[in-house]
Amino acid sequence: MQFAGKTFFITGASRGIGKAIALKLASAGANIAIVAKSTEEDPRLGGTIYSAAEEINNVGGKALAIKCDIRDEEQILEAITQTISIFGGIDSVINNASAISLSSTEQTETKRFNLMHEINVRGTFLVTKHCIPFLKRSSNPHILTLSPPLHMDPKWFAMSVAYSVTKYNMSMMTMGWAEEYRKAGIAANTLWPVTTIATAAVQNLLGGKEMAQRSRKPEILADAAFYILSQPSRECTGNLFIDEDVLHKAGITDLTPYAVDPTQTLQKDLFL
Repeated sequence: MQFAGKTFFITGASRGIGKAIALKLASAGANIAIVAKSTEEDPRLGGTIYSAAEEINNVGGKALAIKCDIRDEEQILEAITQTISIFGGIDSVINNASAISLSSTEQTETKRFNLMHEINVRGTFLVTKHCIPFLKRSSNPHILTLSPPLHMDPKWFAMSVAYSVTKYNMSMMTMGWAEEYRKAGIAANTLWPVTTIATAAVQNLLGGKEMAQRSRKPEILADAAFYILSQPSRECTGNLFIDEDVLHKAGITDLTPYAVDPTQTLQKDLFL
């Protein structure tokens, strides 16, 4: 049980990639703080903090379901307080929560622009900021952010300026933390998939069931995250990781099982 007794504070862990990472860590004995908004199931999205907690407990982990909107600093502080009171510390933060809108400048509504900045940038910053004092007490602390490599190709900005800027902000903040907390031994890395991942966002916003069939399962990112978080924090920091590269380092070369439909041609993700 590699992560027995270790506590992971995961935003957006009620479904999709966040839940997949939580389940993988829980299967190794971890404590999971499920930090998300969903307390009632939306049929379009699936899952709540409570259903995720049940799954996490069933695979051998210990779950704490915390209703939290990371746009609200007070809710973040309360979520951290609850986590500390139950589990006694925080060993790693996984910044998974994110809002998306692949819209042009003229099509991007102000409220959607604000939402992406409040969750992707401000929320990620505040969650990390308030967890750092507890990460400093961990023997192997990690910050892992689900955001892309910093490729400055104008095409990634042209297609959806507002969204692209927020995701790049998440990566730039992570690189900043890697350097800022290097002496403290806190690792900070990002992780991004080569292909689209079969999540509610892909199915509802990016192409429906057809796109989902051409995607990989969230478990590919869960396995990659597991490997990263297993590394010594003082030796593994400041990286913009891609899932396939991480799995190759972990000795996993056959990626076919991760495909939703192995007969389909995989859809490459954004920013690569």
